[in-house]
Amino acid sequence: MALLAVATAGLLTAATLMATPARAEAAEQIYNGGFDEGTSGWYSYGTTSSGVTDGRYCSVVPAGLANPWDAGVGQNDIPLIAGASYTFSFTAAGDPASTITAAVQLGVDPYTGYLSRSVALTPEDQQLSFTFTAPEDTEQAQVAFQLGGPAADYTFCVDNVSLLGGEPAPPYVPDTGPRVRVNQVGYLPDGPKHATIVTEATEALAWQLVNADGVTVADGTSAPRGVDAASGQNVHTVDFSAHTRKGRGYTLVADGETSHPFDIAPNVYAQLRSDALQFFYIQRSGIAIDGDLVGEEYARDAGHAGVAPNQGDTEVPCQDGVCDYQLDVRGGWYDAGDHGKYVVNGGIATYQLLSTFERTRTAPTARRGALADGTLRVPERDNGVPDILDEARWELEFMMRMQVPAGQPLAGLAHHKIHDASWTGIPLDPAADPQVRELHPPSTAATLNLAATAAQCGRLYPRYDRAFAADCLASARTAYDAAVANPAILADPNDGAGGGAYSDGDVSDEFYWAAVELYLTTGEQRYLDDLTASVHHTDEVFPATGFAWPSTAALGRLDLATVRSGLPDAERQRIRASVTSAADAYLETLRAEAYGLPMPGSRNNYFWGSNSNIINNVIVIATAYDLTGDPAYRAGALEGMDYVFGRNALNQSYVTGWGEHSSQNQHSRMYAHQVDESSPNPPTGSLAGGANANLEDPFAAQLLAGCAPQFCYVDDIESYATNEVAINWNSALSWIASFLADQGRTHRS
Repeated sequence: MALLAVATAGLLTAATLMATPARAEAAEQIYNGGFDEGTSGWYSYGTTSSGVTDGRYCSVVPAGLANPWDAGVGQNDIPLIAGASYTFSFTAAGDPASTITAAVQLGVDPYTGYLSRSVALTPEDQQLSFTFTAPEDTEQAQVAFQLGGPAADYTFCVDNVSLLGGEPAPPYVPDTGPRVRVNQVGYLPDGPKHATIVTEATEALAWQLVNADGVTVADGTSAPRGVDAASGQNVHTVDFSAHTRKGRGYTLVADGETSHPFDIAPNVYAQLRSDALQFFYIQRSGIAIDGDLVGEEYARDAGHAGVAPNQGDTEVPCQDGVCDYQLDVRGGWYDAGDHGKYVVNGGIATYQLLSTFERTRTAPTARRGALADGTLRVPERDNGVPDILDEARWELEFMMRMQVPAGQPLAGLAHHKIHDASWTGIPLDPAADPQVRELHPPSTAATLNLAATAAQCGRLYPRYDRAFAADCLASARTAYDAAVANPAILADPNDGAGGGAYSDGDVSDEFYWAAVELYLTTGEQRYLDDLTASVHHTDEVFPATGFAWPSTAALGRLDLATVRSGLPDAERQRIRASVTSAADAYLETLRAEAYGLPMPGSRNNYFWGSNSNIINNVIVIATAYDLTGDPAYRAGALEGMDYVFGRNALNQSYVTGWGEHSSQNQHSRMYAHQVDESSPNPPTGSLAGGANANLEDPFAAQLLAGCAPQFCYVDDIESYATNEVAINWNSALSWIASFLADQGRTHRS
């Protein structure tokens, strides 16, 4: 049996004109063998608890396990070289005395064993060392301590784990392609058209815009920008906005380099709206995915429906000590690359889908029928309801099922999340997941996410399903009242076994957002009083680094600015002015950044999910255009997306299937073609998390130490910190994709 691990993350360093740090010169194949970085890089399963205690990794192993491999601790994705000698060493103890198996083996089928030793442990630490010769080349070996089979419970502890041998890995150098960086998808004929050149030159360079026939149709000189802080590169920028002729297959030539091809056309983003939204149907839990709708490679059985070996989500118990009931929490979307479902992440994702639809009712440049029934590939199409509302409903119903039932302690609050008791490996089809599923404690943050999105539901669904809209609003009211009564029940930041913690220490922004949505739906004074009393009503809610799931006050502010309400005109103008002021600040940043994105270039601003935060800043700019019609905001929103589609240090489009060189190997248990050829790549329109300078995982730390911020990314399935998919990232992409598609039509100015 395989010993499964949490997949790791990656960060990217190096580029043309930039030295690349090598991995450590010692041929140590284990990451964090001394556990100085906690449990990072290590997995455990089948144990009742695991963690670092007094500098050692310790796991409590229960009695009654039939086989050694029924519980374990280990590390995956270790490279071995055929014929090379390796020394596997560690310090370990078992209390009371116990016997384990220490192994080095292939981590995927057929799990070939390279070294296996039965080790009798005592309560006192023993230093052990074994040598073997690797019989084959692999990048997928694992170190495994197999712990099952004891007659009584015992505690296993290990430290100083080392696997020395082979050769040091060569320096990692990303393939960044041509030094002329463009939006690989293309540009609108009447929109801005900018590019970035990576060069040693300090003086202006000549450039030529060349059509598909090889004819130069425009030319000019570049603007030197010096060294870009976010990439460490010396760069120039090019502005070819004056060229408005439509065409396919343009390239930009400068400094002896030719860019990837791109189009200039009004419909360059037309399909993106559908592709970005399609992601959600394929992420659905509890329903079979229809290959006729989305392609046979994505067809699969219903996940977590209770068909063996699957435990199912229809009768899910709580973690020990949390509750004594079970809930039916079927449905919803798998949050990211794992099989967890999280109300706080589901909240912002659902909000952005509903907001995408609501924009079609409020924005002057929106195309009213663009998101009508029959516009997406979902099984509910042609039911008289806009498909995007059908999709959002799948998550809304799940979130409402997460509410604590009446008569129970904390009734009305929402459970924070539900996921597997232990981390699972890659790949793993949801229907094949054998893990026990658990409800985690309720939280005020989750409850307010439910209140806010269910309130949105209450105003958007009545014309399509009055009963459902009424259920939503009732759930929203109950949740809000429960949160008011329990204002500080926070998710445990250490509750991260088997799924992300998603903890949030400040829920004042969620209170504001929920009050806003309930006020906009009901017009009731109590919600108006609450939102106007919030510090967030007058404070700055649009940070330089963008809003995200832990910081939701911006969602309330955007809706107060765009959704009709009973606010006095002066107050509404103040709120709208706060949006345009934030957009102005983002435009100032965009103009200062050589790669033209509305995110400051310092290292701290490139973090987990940075692409979604960048897009959320673009959403604020786009909203300012919807509010004012000022073409500077339209231009800024269009240019701000160039970074996502390839105008960046890596020459990488972060949206699968969009651009010449796009992300294909995002971290996911369902889309795992990189490690299993029978599994697909992520579907077209999937957004990768993006550059993350924090190097939170072993793959990233070993591969990309010292990376300049924009180089802290690698398109590898092990790179969950830079390359995961997530519903709240694709929801941001979906919102802006709908805006971009609308800009291909005649617009006001």
